[in-house]
Amino acid sequence: MEERETDLEGSNEIKGDFGEGVEQRIPLPNRQKGEMMAIVEQHMGGGRLRVLCEDDKARLARIPGKIKKRRWIRTGGLIIIKPWDFQMDKADVVYRYTPTQVANLARKNLIPESLRAFI
Repeated sequence: MEERETDLEGSNEIKGDFGEGVEQRIPLPNRQKGEMMAIVEQHMGGGRLRVLCEDDKARLARIPGKIKKRRWIRTGGLIIIKPWDFQMDKADVVYRYTPTQVANLARKNLIPESLRAFI
């Protein structure tokens, strides 16, 4: 009986290369949609956060279910928020940056000056 040859020689798993050094895009706030960066000041409970925004306003941000279930948002973390159209002192969390992403943004000077002191 003839032995089968597996076609795994070109596979990344076999070589042990797991994508190290591959650059991934870091999402930035979409200014046309009104999104901005913010720093988490305090957890208020009930899926709500007190955040300090890049426009120097403190807002109450709501964590939507898809983020609440998958990612833990820490105090002092950098996030993207979208203020509500009808109540500007409240906002929704759009994205949470990881510590590595925050370091990369800081290195590229993409974090607003008003928030750099808190990171």
